[in-house]
This record gives sequence, C-alpha cells and structure tokens, in this order.
Amino acid sequence: MGENALFGFFEDYIFKESIFKERNALQSNYFPETIGHREEQVSQVAKVLAPSLRMERPSNLFVYGKTGTGKTLTVKHVSQNLRNVAIERKIPINIIYLNCKLKRGADTEYRLIAQLIRELGKEIPVTGLPTDEVYREFFSILDAERKTTILVLDEVDQLVKKVGDEVLYSLTRVNEELKRSQISLVGISNDLIFMDHVDPRVRSSLSEEELIFPPYNAFQLQDILRHRAEVALKGDSIEPGVIEKCAAYAAREHGDARRALDLFRVAAEIAERNSERKIALGHVDLAEESIERDRVFDVVKSQPKQ
Repeated sequence: MGENALFGFFEDYIFKESIFKERNALQSNYFPETIGHREEQVSQVAKVLAPSLRMERPSNLFVYGKTGTGKTLTVKHVSQNLRNVAIERKIPINIIYLNCKLKRGADTEYRLIAQLIRELGKEIPVTGLPTDEVYREFFSILDAERKTTILVLDEVDQLVKKVGDEVLYSLTRVNEELKRSQISLVGISNDLIFMDHVDPRVRSSLSEEELIFPPYNAFQLQDILRHRAEVALKGDSIEPGVIEKCAAYAAREHGDARRALDLFRVAAEIAERNSERKIALGHVDLAEESIERDRVFDVVKSQPKQ
C-alpha cells in the first residue's frame, strides 16, 4: 500500500460506519459497573475487608481460582467501593494493588518493598540500601499516621516464584513492627496448588480466610457476553448463535470469561475489517483459528532454543 493509498485508507476509516459503540468494553481490563454471577464472592470479600471501616485489622485473605473466573475484578470492585465509603466518611484506609506478574521491578525482595514505598508516595533508591533499611523505611511510612493498609498482591504465586516465600512471611509479620497502623494482605492466585508448596508458617498467616472462585458455566458466560455486547456494540449487530458459540468454546476451556471475551472481540474485529454489519458464526471460527495460532506461537516462543 503506497503512501497516498495508505492516507486514503485512514481517511476513509475515520468516516466508515462501525459496529462498535465502545470497543474497550470487550477488553479483559474493562471494569463493568456490576459483576454478574459473583454475588456470593463479592459478599464474602466485602465481609472480610469491612472491619477496616471500624479501624480494625481485617483478616488476611487468599483468593484462588483458574484464569478468567473474576477474581481480580471482584477484589477491585469491592476495594473501590470500600475506598469510596472511606473517603466519604473520612476513614483512613489505604488500598494498594500490585500485579506481581506485570511489575518487573518486583523481582527481588528489595525491589518489591521499594515499589510498595513508591506506591505510598515516597521515593527510595532502586538499589543500594541494605534490605533491612528498606523495610525500616516501609514500616516508618506505614506507621506515620493511624491508618489501615490493605495490600492486594495479584498473581502472588509469580512473586514467590521470583523472590521466594520469605518475603510473604515478612509481610504477614509487619503488624508486629507497627504501633499506630496495621496492614492486611489479599493474595490472588491462578495456581490452585500454589499454597501446597509454600512454608507452612506463610500458609497459616496468609490464609486466615480463603475464597475459591469456581469456573463459569456456559449459561453464565453467555450472560456476561450479552451484557458486554450491549455496552460495546451497536444494536442488532450479532447473528443468532454467535454468543452461544463463544460461550461454549470458553466453557470447554474451564469456564474462562477472558477467553470468551477475547474470542467475541476478535470475531467482532474481523467482521468490522471485512465491512460486514453483523458478527456471524464464520467470524467466530476465524477468530478461534487466529487465537489458537497466537497461542501456539507463544508456547513455541517460550521454549528453549533446542
């Protein structure tokens, strides 16, 4: 495509009718207003964290379930509502969320604590200080005022893989060092047997409360897709059977809502690229092939060169 043709393509694209109303509603990081089929889990997380509103330390909570079962969404949803009430009532609560897989900086104990210090608004050298000193700085920031801190460690199994479980033990013991404030941990993991391999001291400290997220079934996945489609797409742009097919495909893969959304989004994008007004079953098949291809490529890419 020459420069003029490319310019013309982009110009046309701006004015071309789209089937999307709000494309990012089909992204896995989209934050819906209500979370379907997780009422019980929302209620459980809320009950565990609620004591922070009375300036009491909530129990540490360990949340686990397979990928795409709504763990992060639920914890973030409850945290946001808790934060809103705390602001409204002027209750001193701090909520820190850290995805241990995405935070490349958190690959040593030092860097993790330094990252937490930065999340609390203070600067600290990336390297160079003794680890004990970094912990002391962390404790003094936490204890500077009477406050409850809730620390959410998403994909906590990745942290332990990189750093070891001693850091978790240190974090669960922080309250022994604090006089005015308190900290609670919420660990989230996709690895259902991760806790079997950590130090028993860590297990008993972190898992004061445990919550398992079961997979979604095909009907629940259909419902989730319908709600997202209402936000994301213009009316009457889905042919019969499309949502059911995406849901069935993801239900086969342990009820992963993220998988269902990816499949549906890619099918919608293929339809739009082909200037078609509706997502059809054929688009789902093409999306499935495309996702499968990417997946095989990722697996091969992560293998050793031999």
